Amino acid sequence: MKTEKEKMIAGEYYLAGDPVLVKDRRKSKNLLHRLNVVEYRITKKAREILKELIPNAGANLYIEPPFFCDYGYNISCGENVYFNVNCVVLDCANVTIGSNVFFAPGVQLYTATHPLDAELRKTLENALPITIGDDCWIGGNSVICPGITIGNGCVIGAGSVVTKDIPDNSLAVGNPAKVIRQLNQQ
Repeated sequence: MKTEKEKMIAGEYYLAGDPVLVKDRRKSKNLLHRLNVVEYRITKKAREILKELIPNAGANLYIEPPFFCDYGYNISCGENVYFNVNCVVLDCANVTIGSNVFFAPGVQLYTATHPLDAELRKTLENALPITIGDDCWIGGNSVICPGITIGNGCVIGAGSVVTKDIPDNSLAVGNPAKVIRQLNQQ
């Protein structure tokens, strides 16, 4: 039988109030408090906090506090990933970020979702993974919804709400975000 944590990561319905998940979120919140309040700037100590919070990150992960996430351990980053201030990553499912990816201020990545059925929603939730390819720039105050894949080389315009997958080398803008042109065409 799967644990609630295994169900969560697999995208199945799970109980968010499970003691293991509550403990994991508490650990994350304690690390975020240290990062966002105690340090508040990127120091040697802040880098140590980030390594503990997001252990699956490549070289040169840079996060401008404040930053918010649920667990941290479900976030995987390539090299040279930059989060500007006030970014939120609800990482109940895996969030996979390529290399050379830049997040402008206020970007929000939501893997968490809830059943449409009101009775199920009272007790259960689920999450769907998010994948962002290499060499992407996600504009300020954009929202990436559960289950989305953004291809390599994409730019997401500021304020966009990404509700559908975005193919490689696309410029997507709007609410809902729509591809307005390919970036590899002259």
